[in-house]
Amino acid sequence: MHDLKFGRQIISLEEAQNHILRHVLLQETEEVPLGEAYGRRLAETICAGSPLPHFRRSGVDGYALRASDTAGASLASAVCLEVVETVPCGEVPMKTVGPGQAARIMTGAAVPEGADAVVMLEMTDAVHREIGLGGTVMIHKAVNEGDNVTPVGEEAAAGEPLLQKGCIVGPGEAAVLAAFGHSLVKVYKRPRVAIFSTGSELLPVDAPLAPGKIRGSNAYMLACQVQQAGGVPLPMPVLPDDADRVERELLAASEQADLWITTGGVSVGDKDVLAELFGRWDGELLFNKIAMRPGSPTSFGWWREKPLFALSGNPGACYVGFELLVRPYLRALQGAPDPLPCAATAILDADYGKGSAYPRYIRGAKTAEQGKVYVRPAGRDKSSILVSIKESDCLICLPAGGRGAKRGELVRVLTIGD
Repeated sequence: MHDLKFGRQIISLEEAQNHILRHVLLQETEEVPLGEAYGRRLAETICAGSPLPHFRRSGVDGYALRASDTAGASLASAVCLEVVETVPCGEVPMKTVGPGQAARIMTGAAVPEGADAVVMLEMTDAVHREIGLGGTVMIHKAVNEGDNVTPVGEEAAAGEPLLQKGCIVGPGEAAVLAAFGHSLVKVYKRPRVAIFSTGSELLPVDAPLAPGKIRGSNAYMLACQVQQAGGVPLPMPVLPDDADRVERELLAASEQADLWITTGGVSVGDKDVLAELFGRWDGELLFNKIAMRPGSPTSFGWWREKPLFALSGNPGACYVGFELLVRPYLRALQGAPDPLPCAATAILDADYGKGSAYPRYIRGAKTAEQGKVYVRPAGRDKSSILVSIKESDCLICLPAGGRGAKRGELVRVLTIGD
């Protein structure tokens, strides 16, 4: 499909995403201290180096004993056992528990040989529970073999895969890494992303407003999105509507960046400098128009062995373009097995009467009620609107067509920001 007026070939979003993911080269790896690994993606699969736990341990405070010795025990008819030792956490039991014997034991401590169950402290006689070595304990509950004993390897067998390559290190993953002695963690390096805003109308964020000027907000939004996606943002100075200057600054930034993101200058106006640059550069332009709203002029090229994402200057379109195209690329660079946004369905909770010649991706907000997920547009749906971006947690996907969608319809939604 071609845009006859401006000579642009229009491709689908899925085609654009395929173009981008075909150009993914995994980041190099590095080792970081476990305490600094949060949010990073693993560059190797982690397997259990030993069983977990590697010894039988007690799940409660109480007495380790032979289950057969508690047969018939109850509140009305207690069983009396000899206490042979006390086993605190971190200590190795010294005695074997024989018939008619028990060992006082703490939660997490190693269960002595001979014992096959642990009775909870609350089910023992209060007068005798602290007598200790050489004393006796009255048991008021019958237990079964294995009760309150965690066997060797219950959580993981030796050699069992625990964390897959490409997964993000969070609290649970950090606990697993620590449990198996990984003080250093092999992860993918964070991609460094040079972020440029273009447009002579843009002011620094701390500048007073002036007629015809606006403060540049896209670069700060993109910097947060890049960090959220695991990258390192490199904010660059705002560029004027001068293609020569844009080319020089992009090339200079390539010395420290793995990829570029630009915002603005990709449409078909007289001052759209990225469109001008694409017409004369020595790079490869993979696409410059996508059948989607907002952000159809979003472009992607390969230049000096690095990718360039040219996003719309409209805040809403810039945000959506990042979520649909740049975030999947950054995730794939760091080994994510499924880099594209997760899709689900939800019930539309408001009429949406705006049709479109292209599929539309609307910033939305989800709610749950009585087991059902509802979604509605987050504020006014215009590509120039930025205030409602903060309310968005998904994109509502509506197919091309002139009717829009009615409240109560089942719609496809894409998760964003993860």
